[in-house]
Amino acid sequence: QQMKNKILIINGVNLNLQGKREQHIYGNCSFDDYLSQLKSAYEQQADIDFFQSNSEQEIIDKIQQSESYNAVIINAGAFTHTSLAIADAIRSVNNIFIEVHISNIFARENYRQHSYLSSCVKGCIVGLGLDVYRLAIEHILSIPRQRV
Repeated sequence: QQMKNKILIINGVNLNLQGKREQHIYGNCSFDDYLSQLKSAYEQQADIDFFQSNSEQEIIDKIQQSESYNAVIINAGAFTHTSLAIADAIRSVNNIFIEVHISNIFARENYRQHSYLSSCVKGCIVGLGLDVYRLAIEHILSIPRQRV
């Protein structure tokens, strides 16, 4: 029996409103509904845990506690563009991080085109709607396991 990957998804500020907020940008599917689909699709390969907070401090605490996971998918929302503290937390943890964004941040306002997180993560997936999470999981599952 092969051990399952343990994957943590961290969603940041305002992502609790996924499916309700600015549907023309973020779509109308709630994250809870999408997460159920992901867990079902990958139940044989991965245990997927989820954490969402509008608090920068809580996100940092969760990052610091993430070493028991094989990898972390992070969508920090607007904190992406403002939080040196979240970037420092990612750098301080020995883990694989994949940054995702539902919208194409490079096609949006100038202040959304810079990410403090991108320089300290393995890779970024942007602009493909909620599918960015699935693509990140697929990548994580393709990495030879070295931990947990």
